[in-house]
Order: sequence, then C-alpha cells, then structure tokens
Amino acid sequence: MLSARSLFQEILDNDESFALFCSIAASGESQGGWENARIAALVPEDQRALAPKITRHGADEDKHGRIFNALMRKRGVDPVPVPPETDYTMLLEQHGIGLAHGRLRRDEALTVQDIVTYLAHSRVTEQRASEQMELLRKHFADHPELGRAVRMISNDEDNHLAYCHEELLRLARAGHGRAIQRALRECALAEIKVYRDVSLAVMAHMGRILGWSRPRAALLAAGIHAMYAYERLAGWHRMVSLRTPERRNALGGPPSTAPEFA
Repeated sequence: MLSARSLFQEILDNDESFALFCSIAASGESQGGWENARIAALVPEDQRALAPKITRHGADEDKHGRIFNALMRKRGVDPVPVPPETDYTMLLEQHGIGLAHGRLRRDEALTVQDIVTYLAHSRVTEQRASEQMELLRKHFADHPELGRAVRMISNDEDNHLAYCHEELLRLARAGHGRAIQRALRECALAEIKVYRDVSLAVMAHMGRILGWSRPRAALLAAGIHAMYAYERLAGWHRMVSLRTPERRNALGGPPSTAPEFA
C-alpha cells in the first residue's frame, strides 16, 4: 500500500535518496538563514523591534541546515548538488515572491512595505513547512536516526508560523491590512504552483534513484496534481488567514541550540 509513511521510509532507507533529500532540505534552510540575517540588518528604524525576532528566525534556519548536514555525516554520506528544478527557495524568488536577493545584498534600509512582503512570504512558506514537519513528526517522531531532529525542527517551524501571524496582525492594526491581504494572496497562489513543480521534480529524481515503476511514478504524480487542484480551488485560503496564535512572542527569546547534531 502506498502511504506517506512508506514513501518517506523508502527514501530514508536508501543512502542516495537520503542524501538528496537532506541536501535539498539543508540548502533551502541555509538560504532562509542568509535571507533573514540580511533582512534583520536592513530593517527600517520604525520597525527595529522586529530585528531580534528576524535574527532568531534566521538562526533557526541556519541550525536546521546544520542538522540536515549532520544527519548526512552520521549516515556517512556526502551532500549532493541540488538540482535547480528542486530548489524551492530559488524558484519562489524567480516568481517574484519575497524580497529579491539583489535587493538584500544592497546596504539600503528596507521599507515597511518590504517588511510586509517579507512577513507575507514567510507566513505562506512557514505554513507549508509546519505542515510538512507535522507529517514527518506524526510518522517519525520516535525514529532512532531522525526523531530528535524532526521534533526540534517541527517545533521551530510552529514558532515561525506563530510569529508571522502575530506580526502581520500587528501591522494590520497599524493600517496595512489591505497590503497584507494582497501580498498573502499573491504569494499563496504562486507558492502552490512552485510547490507542485518542486514536488514533481523531487519525486522524479527519487523515482530514478529508487527504480520506481512507471505506474507507481504516475500514481505519485497524479496525487501531486490532485493536491495542486485542491489548493488552487480552495486550499490556498488556509495560507492567507490570520489569527492570534496560541504561542505568543514565539521568537522573543534566544534560539535553541543543537549540539547533538552540529
């Protein structure tokens, strides 16, 4: 029977597919760490209270990248090049979502609208990350090799999502509500397309590594297309709603460390 657990287990049990999975994850997290560090350095004066939280966000992303690299070291496999078609972060930027890297490389203060763009982008992508990690936690929280990493990263992603809700609501109360809703909708509709394309590309690479049959590969691709159809019709709405989070000031403290992995 084809299930999320059996699919992940097959990927994790093979060294080559495990290395690809961890390399893709580590690359995306490291890019996120760099982006957040640059945004924290460029926050406008009237939003400086955000800087420590953005720094914490970036530190968490860097930590996640180190964790995935450490998992590969523990397995005894080397990182592999990330195929461009599986680079979620890069493809989002190419679709004009979030703050462009060229903008972040300039030593020029951001605007409040830039902060809205950053937080809207983060709110959508952290929704995806939180859901993915929740799925892994459901099936692998007690896994001897991955369990501790899955639990730690999942908790961090939930914190990041709570932080985005809280800060966007703060900015909405300050009069930026319409701009926030426009940015969220634009980002969500672009993200679901990029996520579909990346998922298809990742599964194609995994299928070649693991020797999946054509019917099995076709079934997985059909499932990805069906998920996209649902998200395009209605599912994207979960990515644009805002609510007061149960976790308040989730990024208000120092980042947790991961000495057992780094």
